[in-house]
Amino acid sequence: MCFMSSVLHPYLDKFVIVFIDYILVYSKNEVEHVKHLTTVLRLLREHQLYAKLNKCSCFQTEVHYLGHVVSKEGIVVDPEKIRSIMEWVAPKSVDEVRSFIGMVGYYRRFIKNFS
Repeated sequence: MCFMSSVLHPYLDKFVIVFIDYILVYSKNEVEHVKHLTTVLRLLREHQLYAKLNKCSCFQTEVHYLGHVVSKEGIVVDPEKIRSIMEWVAPKSVDEVRSFIGMVGYYRRFIKNFS
């Protein structure tokens, strides 16, 4: 991850996100996306890094990434994650309450009326 981040550093948070061995390339339109993909693939080749074709997905309008759904509308939490929280059995002890709060705390900004 550190090496890929250093290779792609000039473009991180401009049109590339790197997490472990995942590379997410995002763009405003298809023409821009082709340029971004070309840049990223060129840099990977120059540094002898390779992407497996069967793990690549290009020109997606919506991507499930690290428990979130990223689209042109913005970033929302994956509905599967929220559903499991909404169906959670009510905690019956202090330890269970702490465990539940710890689990859902990350998603609080995505859940209306969380408090």
